[in-house]
Amino acid sequence: MTTPADPVPGGRPGDVEQATALSGELSGRGVHGIVLAYVDTAGITRVKTIPTARLAAAAAWGVGMSPVFDTFLANDSIVSTDVLGSPDGDLRLYPDLDRLTVLAGQPGWAWAPVDRITQDGEPHLACSRTFLRRVVAEAARQHGIAFRAAVEIEWAVGLGSAPDGEFVPAVSGPAYGATRQIELSDCTADLLVACAAQGVDVDQVHPEYAAGQFEISVGALDPVAAADRSVLVRQTIRAVARRHGLRVSFAPAVSAEGVGNGGHLHLSAWRDGVNLHSGGDRRYGMTADAESFAAGILAHLPGLTAVTAPSPASYLRLRPSQWAGVFTAWGRETRETAVRVIMGTAGLRDQAANLEVKPVDLAANPYLALGCVIAAGLDGLSTSAALPEETSGDPARLDAEEAAARGVRRLPVSLDEAVAEFTGDERLRAALGPVLADAVTAVRRGEIASVAGLDDAQVAAAYRWTY
Repeated sequence: MTTPADPVPGGRPGDVEQATALSGELSGRGVHGIVLAYVDTAGITRVKTIPTARLAAAAAWGVGMSPVFDTFLANDSIVSTDVLGSPDGDLRLYPDLDRLTVLAGQPGWAWAPVDRITQDGEPHLACSRTFLRRVVAEAARQHGIAFRAAVEIEWAVGLGSAPDGEFVPAVSGPAYGATRQIELSDCTADLLVACAAQGVDVDQVHPEYAAGQFEISVGALDPVAAADRSVLVRQTIRAVARRHGLRVSFAPAVSAEGVGNGGHLHLSAWRDGVNLHSGGDRRYGMTADAESFAAGILAHLPGLTAVTAPSPASYLRLRPSQWAGVFTAWGRETRETAVRVIMGTAGLRDQAANLEVKPVDLAANPYLALGCVIAAGLDGLSTSAALPEETSGDPARLDAEEAAARGVRRLPVSLDEAVAEFTGDERLRAALGPVLADAVTAVRRGEIASVAGLDDAQVAAAYRWTY
Protein backbone atom coordinates (compact mmCIF):
# COMPACT_ATOMS: atom_id res chain seq x y z
CA MET A 1 0.00 0.00 0.00
CA THR A 2 1.20 3.52 -0.82
CA THR A 3 -0.02 6.46 1.24
CA PRO A 4 -2.04 8.54 -1.26
CA ALA A 5 -2.12 11.89 0.52
CA ASP A 6 0.48 14.63 0.88
CA PRO A 7 2.12 15.02 4.29
CA VAL A 8 1.04 17.87 6.55
CA PRO A 9 2.80 19.53 9.49
CA GLY A 10 1.81 17.70 12.64
CA GLY A 11 1.14 14.51 10.68
CA ARG A 12 -1.89 13.17 8.84
CA PRO A 13 -4.58 11.59 11.02
CA GLY A 14 -3.15 8.47 12.60
CA ASP A 15 0.45 9.05 11.45
CA VAL A 16 1.95 9.77 14.84
CA GLU A 17 0.16 6.85 16.47
CA GLN A 18 1.24 4.52 13.67
CA ALA A 19 4.84 5.77 13.87
CA THR A 20 4.91 5.33 17.65
CA ALA A 21 3.74 1.74 17.33
CA LEU A 22 6.23 1.05 14.54
CA SER A 23 9.06 2.55 16.54
CA GLY A 24 8.43 0.16 19.42
CA GLU A 25 8.09 -2.80 17.07
CA LEU A 26 11.30 -1.94 15.24
CA SER A 27 13.27 -1.47 18.44
CA GLY A 28 12.08 -4.88 19.58
CA ARG A 29 13.47 -6.35 16.36
CA GLY A 30 16.88 -4.78 16.89
CA VAL A 31 16.44 -1.96 14.38
CA HIS A 32 18.40 1.07 15.54
CA GLY A 33 18.16 3.45 12.59
CA ILE A 34 15.89 4.32 9.67
CA VAL A 35 17.07 5.37 6.21
CA LEU A 36 14.88 8.13 4.74
CA ALA A 37 15.42 7.95 0.98
CA TYR A 38 14.52 10.06 -2.02
CA VAL A 39 15.89 10.24 -5.56
CA ASP A 40 17.23 13.49 -6.97
CA THR A 41 16.87 14.87 -10.48
CA ALA A 42 20.14 13.23 -11.56
CA GLY A 43 18.83 9.83 -10.47
CA ILE A 44 21.00 9.52 -7.35
CA THR A 45 19.35 8.19 -4.20
CA ARG A 46 20.06 10.64 -1.39
CA VAL A 47 19.32 9.88 2.25
CA LYS A 48 19.03 11.15 5.76
CA THR A 49 18.95 8.69 8.65
CA ILE A 50 17.29 8.92 12.03
CA PRO A 51 17.35 6.83 15.20
CA THR A 52 14.35 4.54 15.43
CA ALA A 53 13.13 6.46 18.47
CA ARG A 54 12.73 9.60 16.31
CA LEU A 55 10.25 8.03 13.88
CA ALA A 56 7.17 9.57 15.51
CA ALA A 57 8.76 13.02 15.44
CA ALA A 58 9.66 12.56 11.77
CA ALA A 59 6.08 11.52 10.98
CA ALA A 60 4.77 14.64 12.71
CA TRP A 61 7.26 17.29 11.69
CA GLY A 62 9.55 15.79 9.08
CA VAL A 63 13.33 15.90 8.86
CA GLY A 64 15.24 18.84 7.41
CA MET A 65 16.92 18.74 3.99
CA SER A 66 18.12 21.51 1.68
CA PRO A 67 16.28 22.00 -1.65
CA VAL A 68 19.68 22.44 -3.30
CA PHE A 69 19.83 18.69 -3.90
CA ASP A 70 17.27 19.06 -6.71
CA THR A 71 20.05 20.53 -8.85
CA PHE A 72 22.91 18.26 -7.80
CA LEU A 73 24.71 16.49 -10.63
CA ALA A 74 25.80 12.87 -10.42
CA ASN A 75 29.31 14.05 -9.45
CA ASP A 76 27.85 16.23 -6.66
CA SER A 77 28.47 19.50 -8.48
CA ILE A 78 25.58 21.95 -8.24
CA VAL A 79 23.79 23.80 -11.02
CA SER A 80 20.90 26.21 -10.64
CA THR A 81 17.61 27.39 -12.09
CA ASP A 82 15.72 30.58 -11.35
CA VAL A 83 14.29 29.01 -8.16
CA LEU A 84 16.54 26.05 -7.32
CA GLY A 85 20.21 25.58 -6.53
CA SER A 86 20.83 28.29 -3.95
CA PRO A 87 21.94 27.65 -0.34
CA ASP A 88 18.73 29.24 0.92
CA GLY A 89 15.69 27.49 2.32
CA ASP A 90 14.81 24.17 3.87
CA LEU A 91 12.45 21.28 3.22
CA ARG A 92 10.90 18.62 5.41
CA LEU A 93 11.22 14.93 4.56
CA TYR A 94 8.19 12.88 5.63
CA PRO A 95 8.49 9.07 5.65
CA ASP A 96 5.75 7.00 4.05
CA LEU A 97 5.01 4.75 7.00
CA ASP A 98 3.07 2.25 4.88
CA ARG A 99 6.25 1.58 2.84
CA LEU A 100 8.63 1.31 5.79
CA THR A 101 10.71 -1.87 5.45
CA VAL A 102 13.23 -3.60 7.68
CA LEU A 103 16.40 -4.06 5.64
CA ALA A 104 17.35 -7.73 5.63
CA GLY A 105 20.68 -6.95 3.96
CA GLN A 106 21.59 -4.25 6.49
CA PRO A 107 21.01 -5.58 10.02
CA GLY A 108 19.97 -2.86 12.43
CA TRP A 109 18.39 -0.65 9.77
CA ALA A 110 14.98 0.01 8.26
CA TRP A 111 14.14 2.05 5.16
CA ALA A 112 11.33 4.34 4.04
CA PRO A 113 10.75 6.55 1.00
CA VAL A 114 9.87 10.15 1.69
CA ASP A 115 7.74 12.95 0.32
CA ARG A 116 9.07 16.48 0.60
CA ILE A 117 7.12 19.55 1.65
CA THR A 118 8.12 23.13 2.38
CA GLN A 119 8.51 24.68 5.79
CA ASP A 120 5.09 26.25 5.19
CA GLY A 121 3.51 22.84 4.69
CA GLU A 122 3.07 23.00 0.90
CA PRO A 123 4.14 20.17 -1.43
CA HIS A 124 7.63 20.81 -2.77
CA LEU A 125 7.28 21.52 -6.49
CA ALA A 126 10.41 19.53 -7.34
CA CYS A 127 9.48 16.41 -5.37
CA SER A 128 9.42 13.64 -7.97
CA ARG A 129 7.49 11.22 -5.76
CA THR A 130 4.75 13.80 -5.29
CA PHE A 131 4.77 14.40 -9.06
CA LEU A 132 4.19 10.71 -9.82
CA ARG A 133 1.41 10.48 -7.24
CA ARG A 134 -0.30 13.47 -8.88
CA VAL A 135 -0.07 11.96 -12.38
CA VAL A 136 -1.60 8.71 -11.12
CA ALA A 137 -4.39 10.63 -9.36
CA GLU A 138 -5.08 12.63 -12.54
CA ALA A 139 -5.42 9.40 -14.55
CA ALA A 140 -7.95 8.07 -12.06
CA ARG A 141 -9.91 11.31 -11.93
CA GLN A 142 -10.02 12.11 -15.65
CA HIS A 143 -10.00 8.65 -17.21
CA GLY A 144 -11.00 6.20 -14.50
CA ILE A 145 -7.69 4.41 -15.01
CA ALA A 146 -5.28 2.84 -12.53
CA PHE A 147 -1.88 1.37 -13.33
CA ARG A 148 0.34 -1.53 -12.43
CA ALA A 149 4.04 -1.08 -12.99
CA ALA A 150 7.40 -2.73 -12.46
CA VAL A 151 10.98 -1.72 -13.16
CA GLU A 152 13.48 -4.30 -14.40
CA ILE A 153 16.86 -4.02 -12.72
CA GLU A 154 20.09 -4.98 -14.46
CA TRP A 155 23.45 -4.63 -12.78
CA ALA A 156 27.10 -5.50 -13.27
CA VAL A 157 28.84 -7.46 -10.51
CA GLY A 158 32.52 -6.65 -10.03
CA LEU A 159 35.24 -7.83 -7.68
CA GLY A 160 35.53 -5.63 -4.61
CA SER A 161 39.28 -6.24 -4.71
CA ALA A 162 39.70 -4.68 -8.18
CA PRO A 163 41.98 -1.63 -8.52
CA ASP A 164 40.25 1.58 -7.56
CA GLY A 165 37.80 2.73 -10.20
CA GLU A 166 38.17 -0.32 -12.42
CA PHE A 167 35.56 -2.94 -13.23
CA VAL A 168 36.65 -6.57 -13.10
CA PRO A 169 33.72 -8.97 -13.64
CA ALA A 170 33.12 -11.17 -10.61
CA VAL A 171 31.90 -14.08 -12.74
CA SER A 172 32.97 -15.74 -15.98
CA GLY A 173 31.17 -17.89 -18.48
CA PRO A 174 28.71 -17.23 -21.29
CA ALA A 175 25.68 -14.94 -21.28
CA TYR A 176 22.74 -16.43 -19.38
CA GLY A 177 25.05 -19.34 -18.54
CA ALA A 178 24.84 -21.78 -15.67
CA THR A 179 28.49 -21.02 -14.91
CA ARG A 180 27.64 -17.50 -13.86
CA GLN A 181 24.73 -18.64 -11.73
CA ILE A 182 26.92 -21.17 -9.93
CA GLU A 183 29.76 -18.73 -9.31
CA LEU A 184 27.39 -16.19 -7.74
CA SER A 185 24.95 -18.68 -6.21
CA ASP A 186 25.65 -17.81 -2.56
CA CYS A 187 25.17 -14.10 -3.16
CA THR A 188 22.01 -14.45 -5.25
CA ALA A 189 20.54 -16.91 -2.76
CA ASP A 190 21.08 -14.35 -0.01
CA LEU A 191 19.47 -11.74 -2.26
CA LEU A 192 16.37 -13.90 -2.66
CA VAL A 193 16.19 -14.40 1.10
CA ALA A 194 16.49 -10.66 1.68
CA CYS A 195 13.83 -9.81 -0.89
CA ALA A 196 11.41 -12.34 0.61
CA ALA A 197 12.01 -10.95 4.10
CA GLN A 198 11.27 -7.45 2.77
CA GLY A 199 8.03 -8.46 1.09
CA VAL A 200 9.41 -8.14 -2.44
CA ASP A 201 7.98 -10.84 -4.71
CA VAL A 202 10.67 -11.84 -7.21
CA ASP A 203 9.62 -13.24 -10.57
CA GLN A 204 13.13 -14.22 -11.64
CA VAL A 205 16.81 -13.46 -11.14
CA HIS A 206 19.35 -14.63 -13.67
CA PRO A 207 22.67 -13.98 -15.43
CA GLU A 208 22.36 -11.52 -18.30
CA TYR A 209 24.23 -10.77 -21.53
CA ALA A 210 27.07 -8.39 -20.65
CA ALA A 211 30.17 -9.29 -18.65
CA GLY A 212 29.30 -9.82 -14.99
CA GLN A 213 25.70 -8.79 -15.61
CA PHE A 214 22.59 -10.01 -13.78
CA GLU A 215 18.93 -9.07 -13.83
CA ILE A 216 16.07 -9.25 -11.35
CA SER A 217 12.38 -8.92 -12.21
CA VAL A 218 9.90 -8.18 -9.44
CA GLY A 219 6.14 -8.13 -9.13
CA ALA A 220 4.06 -5.19 -10.32
CA LEU A 221 2.54 -2.62 -7.96
CA ASP A 222 0.88 0.75 -8.29
CA PRO A 223 3.39 3.16 -9.93
CA VAL A 224 4.49 4.99 -6.78
CA ALA A 225 5.05 1.72 -4.92
CA ALA A 226 6.81 0.29 -7.99
CA ALA A 227 9.24 3.22 -8.01
CA ASP A 228 9.76 2.79 -4.25
CA ARG A 229 10.44 -0.90 -4.82
CA SER A 230 13.03 -0.14 -7.49
CA VAL A 231 14.95 2.04 -5.05
CA LEU A 232 14.63 -0.52 -2.24
CA VAL A 233 15.72 -3.48 -4.35
CA ARG A 234 18.82 -1.67 -5.59
CA GLN A 235 19.74 -0.78 -2.02
CA THR A 236 19.30 -4.45 -1.12
CA ILE A 237 21.38 -5.74 -4.04
CA ARG A 238 24.22 -3.40 -3.15
CA ALA A 239 24.15 -4.30 0.54
CA VAL A 240 24.03 -8.06 -0.05
CA ALA A 241 26.81 -7.90 -2.65
CA ARG A 242 29.02 -5.91 -0.30
CA ARG A 243 28.68 -8.60 2.37
CA HIS A 244 30.10 -11.02 -0.20
CA GLY A 245 33.06 -8.80 -1.05
CA LEU A 246 31.53 -7.69 -4.35
CA ARG A 247 30.82 -4.34 -5.90
CA VAL A 248 27.82 -3.60 -8.10
CA SER A 249 27.08 -0.96 -10.72
CA PHE A 250 23.68 0.02 -12.04
CA ALA A 251 25.26 2.53 -14.43
CA PRO A 252 23.96 2.51 -18.01
CA ALA A 253 27.40 1.48 -19.25
CA VAL A 254 30.30 0.18 -17.17
CA SER A 255 32.48 0.20 -20.28
CA ALA A 256 32.40 2.06 -23.57
CA GLU A 257 31.66 -1.02 -25.64
CA GLY A 258 29.03 -3.72 -25.45
CA VAL A 259 25.61 -3.99 -23.89
CA GLY A 260 24.77 -1.77 -20.92
CA ASN A 261 22.44 -1.98 -17.94
CA GLY A 262 18.79 -1.27 -18.63
CA GLY A 263 15.90 -0.40 -16.37
CA HIS A 264 12.96 -1.25 -18.64
CA LEU A 265 9.53 -0.10 -17.46
CA HIS A 266 6.55 -2.47 -17.53
CA LEU A 267 3.20 -0.76 -17.38
CA SER A 268 -0.44 -1.78 -17.73
CA ALA A 269 -3.57 0.36 -17.55
CA TRP A 270 -6.69 -0.90 -15.78
CA ARG A 271 -10.27 0.33 -15.56
CA ASP A 272 -12.79 -1.15 -13.10
CA GLY A 273 -10.43 -4.06 -12.47
CA VAL A 274 -10.08 -4.93 -16.17
CA ASN A 275 -6.74 -4.89 -17.96
CA LEU A 276 -7.04 -2.61 -21.01
CA HIS A 277 -4.23 -4.48 -22.76
CA SER A 278 -6.17 -7.72 -22.98
CA GLY A 279 -9.58 -8.83 -24.25
CA GLY A 280 -10.08 -5.84 -26.54
CA ASP A 281 -10.96 -5.77 -30.23
CA ARG A 282 -7.76 -4.08 -31.39
CA ARG A 283 -4.39 -5.56 -32.28
CA TYR A 284 -3.17 -8.33 -29.97
CA GLY A 285 -6.17 -7.94 -27.70
CA MET A 286 -5.62 -4.30 -26.89
CA THR A 287 -8.59 -2.00 -26.36
CA ALA A 288 -8.83 1.30 -28.24
CA ASP A 289 -7.68 3.12 -25.10
CA ALA A 290 -4.67 0.82 -24.74
CA GLU A 291 -3.65 1.51 -28.35
CA SER A 292 -3.98 5.27 -27.87
CA PHE A 293 -2.01 5.07 -24.62
CA ALA A 294 0.83 3.25 -26.42
CA ALA A 295 0.63 5.77 -29.29
CA GLY A 296 1.06 8.63 -26.83
CA ILE A 297 4.21 7.07 -25.41
CA LEU A 298 5.62 6.56 -28.90
CA ALA A 299 4.89 10.15 -29.91
CA HIS A 300 6.71 11.60 -26.89
CA LEU A 301 9.65 9.17 -26.81
CA PRO A 302 12.24 11.62 -28.22
CA GLY A 303 11.62 14.07 -25.37
CA LEU A 304 11.10 11.29 -22.85
CA THR A 305 14.68 10.10 -23.33
CA ALA A 306 15.95 13.13 -21.43
CA VAL A 307 14.12 11.66 -18.42
CA THR A 308 14.46 7.90 -19.04
CA ALA A 309 18.06 8.02 -20.31
CA PRO A 310 19.38 11.00 -18.36
CA SER A 311 23.14 10.43 -18.28
CA PRO A 312 25.81 10.97 -20.94
CA ALA A 313 26.62 7.30 -20.30
CA SER A 314 23.05 6.38 -21.29
CA TYR A 315 23.95 6.99 -24.93
CA LEU A 316 26.75 4.44 -24.80
CA ARG A 317 23.94 1.93 -24.21
CA LEU A 318 21.32 3.32 -26.60
CA ARG A 319 22.72 1.82 -29.78
CA PRO A 320 20.91 -0.02 -32.58
CA SER A 321 20.70 -3.80 -32.69
CA GLN A 322 21.48 -4.23 -28.98
CA TRP A 323 17.90 -4.69 -27.72
CA ALA A 324 17.91 -1.18 -26.27
CA GLY A 325 14.87 0.04 -28.23
CA VAL A 326 16.33 3.10 -29.97
CA PHE A 327 13.64 3.68 -32.60
CA THR A 328 10.12 5.10 -32.28
CA ALA A 329 8.57 1.76 -33.14
CA TRP A 330 6.39 -0.83 -31.44
CA GLY A 331 5.89 -4.53 -31.92
CA ARG A 332 4.56 -7.68 -30.36
CA GLU A 333 7.36 -9.24 -28.33
CA THR A 334 9.88 -7.32 -30.46
CA ARG A 335 12.90 -6.59 -28.30
CA GLU A 336 14.38 -4.06 -30.72
CA THR A 337 11.37 -1.73 -30.62
CA ALA A 338 11.13 1.03 -28.04
CA VAL A 339 7.63 -0.07 -27.00
CA ARG A 340 7.09 -3.81 -26.75
CA VAL A 341 3.57 -5.19 -26.55
CA ILE A 342 3.54 -8.20 -24.25
CA MET A 343 0.42 -10.37 -24.52
CA GLY A 344 1.40 -12.84 -21.82
CA THR A 345 0.95 -16.59 -21.80
CA ALA A 346 -2.38 -18.05 -22.87
CA GLY A 347 -4.53 -18.46 -19.77
CA LEU A 348 -2.92 -15.49 -17.97
CA ARG A 349 -3.34 -12.73 -20.52
CA ASP A 350 -6.03 -10.86 -18.65
CA GLN A 351 -3.52 -10.38 -15.84
CA ALA A 352 -0.15 -10.38 -17.61
CA ALA A 353 -0.61 -8.27 -20.76
CA ASN A 354 1.37 -5.02 -20.55
CA LEU A 355 3.65 -2.58 -22.33
CA GLU A 356 7.41 -2.61 -21.94
CA VAL A 357 9.22 0.69 -22.51
CA LYS A 358 12.82 -0.14 -23.34
CA PRO A 359 14.92 3.06 -23.73
CA VAL A 360 15.16 3.39 -19.95
CA ASP A 361 18.14 2.84 -17.68
CA LEU A 362 18.79 3.00 -13.96
CA ALA A 363 20.35 6.44 -14.02
CA ALA A 364 16.74 7.56 -14.38
CA ASN A 365 14.82 8.75 -11.37
CA PRO A 366 12.08 6.08 -11.37
CA TYR A 367 9.41 8.50 -10.14
CA LEU A 368 10.17 10.94 -12.96
CA ALA A 369 10.43 8.16 -15.54
CA LEU A 370 7.13 6.51 -14.65
CA GLY A 371 5.34 9.83 -14.23
CA CYS A 372 6.46 11.16 -17.61
CA VAL A 373 5.75 7.89 -19.44
CA ILE A 374 2.24 7.81 -17.95
CA ALA A 375 1.71 11.49 -18.80
CA ALA A 376 2.75 10.78 -22.40
CA GLY A 377 0.35 7.84 -22.59
CA LEU A 378 -2.49 9.90 -21.14
CA ASP A 379 -1.87 12.54 -23.78
CA GLY A 380 -2.39 9.88 -26.43
CA LEU A 381 -5.52 8.68 -24.63
CA SER A 382 -6.96 12.19 -24.44
CA THR A 383 -6.51 12.75 -28.16
CA SER A 384 -7.50 9.21 -29.23
CA ALA A 385 -4.09 8.95 -30.89
CA ALA A 386 -3.75 6.27 -33.56
CA LEU A 387 -1.12 3.60 -33.05
CA PRO A 388 0.93 3.33 -36.25
CA GLU A 389 1.81 0.19 -38.14
CA GLU A 390 3.63 -2.48 -36.16
CA THR A 391 7.33 -3.15 -36.74
CA SER A 392 8.73 -6.67 -36.59
CA GLY A 393 12.40 -7.57 -36.54
CA ASP A 394 15.08 -4.92 -36.21
CA PRO A 395 13.98 -1.38 -37.19
CA ALA A 396 17.61 -0.62 -38.09
CA ARG A 397 17.08 -2.74 -41.20
CA LEU A 398 14.30 -0.52 -42.58
CA ASP A 399 15.24 1.70 -45.50
CA ALA A 400 14.58 5.43 -45.14
CA GLU A 401 11.36 5.38 -47.17
CA GLU A 402 9.79 2.50 -45.26
CA ALA A 403 10.86 3.92 -41.90
CA ALA A 404 9.27 7.27 -42.76
CA ALA A 405 6.06 5.56 -43.87
CA ARG A 406 5.85 3.74 -40.53
CA GLY A 407 6.76 6.83 -38.49
CA VAL A 408 9.95 5.13 -37.32
CA ARG A 409 12.75 7.51 -36.38
CA ARG A 410 15.96 7.18 -34.44
CA LEU A 411 15.78 8.37 -30.87
CA PRO A 412 18.35 10.98 -29.76
CA VAL A 413 21.94 9.78 -30.05
CA SER A 414 23.23 12.07 -27.31
CA LEU A 415 21.98 13.69 -24.14
CA ASP A 416 22.28 17.05 -25.86
CA GLU A 417 19.81 15.94 -28.56
CA ALA A 418 17.48 14.50 -25.90
CA VAL A 419 17.43 17.80 -23.99
CA ALA A 420 16.56 19.67 -27.18
CA GLU A 421 13.64 17.30 -27.75
CA PHE A 422 12.54 17.61 -24.11
CA THR A 423 12.58 21.41 -24.10
CA GLY A 424 10.36 21.35 -27.20
CA ASP A 425 7.84 18.90 -25.72
CA GLU A 426 5.24 21.16 -24.15
CA ARG A 427 3.12 18.27 -22.84
CA LEU A 428 5.94 16.71 -20.85
CA ARG A 429 7.04 20.06 -19.46
CA ALA A 430 3.46 20.91 -18.50
CA ALA A 431 3.04 17.57 -16.75
CA LEU A 432 6.19 18.17 -14.70
CA GLY A 433 5.43 21.82 -14.01
CA PRO A 434 7.95 24.62 -14.62
CA VAL A 435 10.03 24.09 -11.47
CA LEU A 436 10.65 20.38 -12.02
CA ALA A 437 10.94 20.71 -15.82
CA ASP A 438 13.58 23.42 -15.46
CA ALA A 439 15.44 21.28 -12.92
CA VAL A 440 15.54 18.41 -15.42
CA THR A 441 16.90 20.69 -18.14
CA ALA A 442 19.50 22.34 -15.89
CA VAL A 443 20.78 19.06 -14.48
CA ARG A 444 21.01 17.42 -17.92
CA ARG A 445 22.92 20.40 -19.31
CA GLY A 446 25.18 20.26 -16.29
CA GLU A 447 25.92 16.59 -16.95
CA ILE A 448 26.72 17.41 -20.59
CA ALA A 449 29.17 20.12 -19.53
CA SER A 450 30.78 17.86 -16.93
CA VAL A 451 31.98 15.39 -19.58
CA ALA A 452 32.84 17.86 -22.33
CA GLY A 453 35.96 16.68 -24.13
CA LEU A 454 35.89 13.13 -22.72
CA ASP A 455 35.94 10.11 -25.00
CA ASP A 456 33.52 7.20 -24.60
CA ALA A 457 35.80 5.24 -22.28
CA GLN A 458 36.26 8.24 -20.03
CA VAL A 459 32.50 8.90 -19.96
CA ALA A 460 31.86 5.29 -18.91
CA ALA A 461 34.50 5.57 -16.20
CA ALA A 462 33.04 8.84 -14.93
CA TYR A 463 29.67 7.22 -14.15
CA ARG A 464 30.76 3.62 -13.53
CA TRP A 465 30.38 3.64 -9.76
CA THR A 466 28.00 6.59 -9.43
CA TYR A 467 24.86 4.47 -9.92
